[in-house]
Amino acid sequence: MPTYEYQCNNCGFQLEELQSFNEPPLVHCPNCDKDTLDRILGGGAGLIFKGSGFYLTDYKKASVNPDSKPEPKKKDEKQDGKKSDSPTPPPSSDSKPSTDPKPPPPPAKKD
Repeated sequence: MPTYEYQCNNCGFQLEELQSFNEPPLVHCPNCDKDTLDRILGGGAGLIFKGSGFYLTDYKKASVNPDSKPEPKKKDEKQDGKKSDSPTPPPSSDSKPSTDPKPPPPPAKKD
């Protein structure tokens, strides 16, 4: 049996009534005692599963937030976060020299 929403055109009173499909719509307002009730088109309630075996998370969509993506794992790290035994490749000859100047070598001693 569906629940119908009604609103009085005279006083603005609203009510919900559980009625059969076969019952005629209500017209009498219990608040102002006038026959000015109109049935409102309601959104209705969502489908609710009750009883054991139904979980709230069964029908939820996974929300995808682009900011909350997990960081990809690097190839040179193992599962426990330690670096692997594989050596790091040497820098290529195309790489730029570092911007930090190296100190000059100490002067040679003369004896």
